[in-house]
Amino acid sequence: MTRDDLFKINAGIVRDLVTGVAQYAPDAFVLIISNPVNSTVPIAAEVLKKHNVFNPKKLFGVTTLDVVRAQTFTAAVVGESDPTKLNIPVVGGHSGDTIVPLLSLTKPKVEIPADKLDDLVKRIQFGGDEVVQAKDGLGSATLSMAQAGFRFAEAVLKGAAGEKGIIEPAYIYLDGIDGTSDIKREVGVAFFSVPVEFGPEGAAKAYNILPEANDYEKKLLKVSIDGLYGNIAKGEEFIVNPPPAK
Repeated sequence: MTRDDLFKINAGIVRDLVTGVAQYAPDAFVLIISNPVNSTVPIAAEVLKKHNVFNPKKLFGVTTLDVVRAQTFTAAVVGESDPTKLNIPVVGGHSGDTIVPLLSLTKPKVEIPADKLDDLVKRIQFGGDEVVQAKDGLGSATLSMAQAGFRFAEAVLKGAAGEKGIIEPAYIYLDGIDGTSDIKREVGVAFFSVPVEFGPEGAAKAYNILPEANDYEKKLLKVSIDGLYGNIAKGEEFIVNPPPAK
């Protein structure tokens, strides 16, 4: 299925589920993993706003799968046997070229051969296509998504329990969270994935690492932002001006 196909199905599902959250669990943490995340998170936000229960600190788009892929594929290129040892920030959105791995900020620092950089970035951005092709069109990235969902949910729960220093990238609303104003001023869109520190109330702080990106990555960021404008508008429009009922 294309992202557009997914939107047509998942937009209504996310709308209805989040309506239930708004009515019966308005203080819940809401972790959106349903694709296309770039659009379904804005849908969730608009629904919560309509019910006057929107708390940007508790709404997240789960982009951890992009981090898992960045770690795995980068480790293969640099010869690291344990991908989890690589801390690679991935920002932007959660589809195709809206995904921006900031490989220059990897800790510990790694050296990516110049002739392998483009292919590595593309593989991180479009890794899901590999899975679909491997399954001959009969499935998608269910196991890696399960791993990513577990990892992100665990981070939120650890922060909620008061554990300090819990940071994972997440696709968030760039308002109402400490640290988001500078990010929003820089990217100009309402939602963006950046490293987020979790606490008892959800998103305690967002970290603006974008100025640290190198020139190659800044070009990727521009493409990402251009794509996110349309993705976000599509989600918001679905709630503000819903399609006619069939």
